[in-house]
Amino acid sequence: MKSPLFLFGLLVLLNSCNDNVVPKPNAYLSLSYPKATYQKSSEALPYRFQYSVQAILNIKPRSWSDLQYPDLKAELNMTYQKVDKDIMRLFLDAEKLTYKHALKADRIEMHPYENKSKKVYAKIFEVTGDVASAIQFQATDSTKHFLSGALYFDASPNYDSILPAIDYLKKDIETLIETLEWKH
Repeated sequence: MKSPLFLFGLLVLLNSCNDNVVPKPNAYLSLSYPKATYQKSSEALPYRFQYSVQAILNIKPRSWSDLQYPDLKAELNMTYQKVDKDIMRLFLDAEKLTYKHALKADRIEMHPYENKSKKVYAKIFEVTGDVASAIQFQATDSTKHFLSGALYFDASPNYDSILPAIDYLKKDIETLIETLEWKH
């Protein structure tokens, strides 16, 4: 005859096997960024815009500028050119840069922007995939000013890894374009 302790142990063991095992869900990296607040750009440029206080504005020769985001290891390089009856060439040159990424890109989406009262006509290009520049833009008044920009990260292009930062900086670029004003 089996001991009562053995039977009790066997009963506990059989009862414990009835629970379904549920695996833990995968953990996802949770990145949080500060709420964006904006400041006006320098008077030294032939254009003005608002940019994040998280960024550092560097003014370069020929009215070019960079916005550096040290915490995100990102930089928005902006090129300014005067329009001299060559607006189509300027657009084509800027779009060549965007479409150079087509080999590695999964998709390129263009989003137009227009503000007739400020004479700002722009396009934002979102380049999805492991590319060097995930967001690019071009803006003009169509007669005197042309500004193009490209966002770069100081990291190997791994789209999935930098996507939260891209989404965060996309809002800053949209704000830049929405607040863009030309000096005459």
